[in-house]
Amino acid sequence: MDTPEDRLLLIVEDDEAFARTLARSFERRGWRVLHAGSLAEVQQLLAEHQPSHAVVDLKLRGEATGLACVQALHAASADMLIVVLTGFASIATAVEAIKLGACQYLAKPSNTDDIEAAFARTEGDTEVELTNRASSIKTLEWERIHEVLAETGFNISEAARRLGMHRRTLTRKLDKRRV
Repeated sequence: MDTPEDRLLLIVEDDEAFARTLARSFERRGWRVLHAGSLAEVQQLLAEHQPSHAVVDLKLRGEATGLACVQALHAASADMLIVVLTGFASIATAVEAIKLGACQYLAKPSNTDDIEAAFARTEGDTEVELTNRASSIKTLEWERIHEVLAETGFNISEAARRLGMHRRTLTRKLDKRRV
């Protein structure tokens, strides 16, 4: 079991209410918790603290995404266990998050139990069930949209331009498929 010094959690979330709720839940379980709402705040906290664990929201307001935060956290400590939470789950962003140093990728809504379980599962599972289901056109479109969104730092206008569609059309598609 981790000692209290080993249980410093950094929550990177721009939704203050959700971050507060998550922080209280982890504190009740014996974690020390820090909160950042942006990449700049993450960098400030890393100058003073060495978190052992982090929970990072994929889509943050402002100039940087959660992926940039994952990269900065992993660069600060390769041993830090990082879980990415998102309401916009896609294979493209999951792959990038893992490449950048996250140990797990969870779709919202996820609770404290889910996140702690994700911290405990840092190894891959060779027994995971494989499916024979082919991807549908809608799934492929959804994956491509999220791949381009990740490439553009979740800039809707730039993603729409690269996808060859109107910004409002892309916004409507994103609103329809919230996870």
